[in-house]
Amino acid sequence: MSQFRAVSHVVCVLLGAASAVLPIARVTAQVVVRPTGVNVATQSATTVFLTFDGLAPQQTATEAFWCGRLVSANPEIGLRCDPNTLFGRLPLRFDLSQRTSRSFTDIMTIPASVARRAYQDAVRGRASDFFYVRRFTDSRGGPDVFVAVTCRLTGGGAGTPLSLTDVRMAFDANAAVPVFDAAAAPPALWADITYTGTGQLVGRWEVVRPGEDAPTATDLLTEATLPLEERASQRRYMQLGRVNLFLPPTGKVRVPGPDPARLPRDVDGTYLVLLRIEAGDDRNGAADPSGISAGPVASAAVAGFPLPVLRYLVGTATVADPLPAARRVALISPAAGATIAKGARWSFGWMPVATAARYRVEIRTVDGAAVFEAVTGSEPGTYTPPPFLADRANGAKLQWRVRAVDLSGREVGRSQWRGVVLAR
Repeated sequence: MSQFRAVSHVVCVLLGAASAVLPIARVTAQVVVRPTGVNVATQSATTVFLTFDGLAPQQTATEAFWCGRLVSANPEIGLRCDPNTLFGRLPLRFDLSQRTSRSFTDIMTIPASVARRAYQDAVRGRASDFFYVRRFTDSRGGPDVFVAVTCRLTGGGAGTPLSLTDVRMAFDANAAVPVFDAAAAPPALWADITYTGTGQLVGRWEVVRPGEDAPTATDLLTEATLPLEERASQRRYMQLGRVNLFLPPTGKVRVPGPDPARLPRDVDGTYLVLLRIEAGDDRNGAADPSGISAGPVASAAVAGFPLPVLRYLVGTATVADPLPAARRVALISPAAGATIAKGARWSFGWMPVATAARYRVEIRTVDGAAVFEAVTGSEPGTYTPPPFLADRANGAKLQWRVRAVDLSGREVGRSQWRGVVLAR
């Protein structure tokens, strides 16, 4: 163990860049891999941003492995894993590598199970380092190229890169998806983050309003997870507040959300709260092989997964007796003021009420004249109107709402009216 502690501070060496030390990997040395130094946590996952430069257009990244020992291969293809010492294979859900016009980026997420396996080998007296090996194939029939990364263990505190390993968001409310009145102040919200390393966490809170395009999986990645040339392409939404916290090497932090009074509630529907984490400075940051920036690529706060979203619904219920928020009828779709194209397939959607046996969908003109009514069962909270409704509306501006009743016919919930236009 004393020998293990003595080498635990040694950084990660990228064999593909160390041709002077390992002249056997002649072709691998042509592929520039950065950063050239990083530590790995012993008891938790670690995520590292790697950039590769020098790949030929026909070379494609395929699989990646972790192993305890490398074996010599043909000098033209580099070193590869000893199949007798495999620790694991990079799961597809963790493979966020991207090939751009300028470079190839790889998000190396080392699972905690792999780190524990390496730690157990070190305790038994074996070498404390292990290897991450990326394989590149050649579509023109050339030899496969293997790039090996030597990773040495550390305690997982200040010596490892700042990376996010888990993020959970919630409101201070009992419901999984809370429902708020437009006039009521929502409860506080927060995000619990598990991380490795230490550093400054910088970001912002944003909200997606009903009717706006939902974020893609790429939009939900932290900025440091993307290649440099794609970071400015992430979709931006209404900003609610900023995040700027120093993370000590404790591994967990609760990030308070924005002021709840700033959450928009002016339109009925589903809102999405996003936590957008910006790329931070990292002492292990890689030099930019693409030439876009003049200095190293900011790679702190990298994450090997899209960040979650936090949903809340806005709607009102007008009933004789006030109902708990979880039992109110909140409208989902169409969005307020939406225009339905002629011939388009569409339906009304709302959040179900636990005590409702059926729902009555009411449609009227803006002057209050009844146009159409329908009764539907308690599941699944949707109703598709008949085609003749569009002809009856004839392009007029309409309003619709949903009333919930129990088995005895007593009203147990009701939404407010919402506007919709059926195109001619």
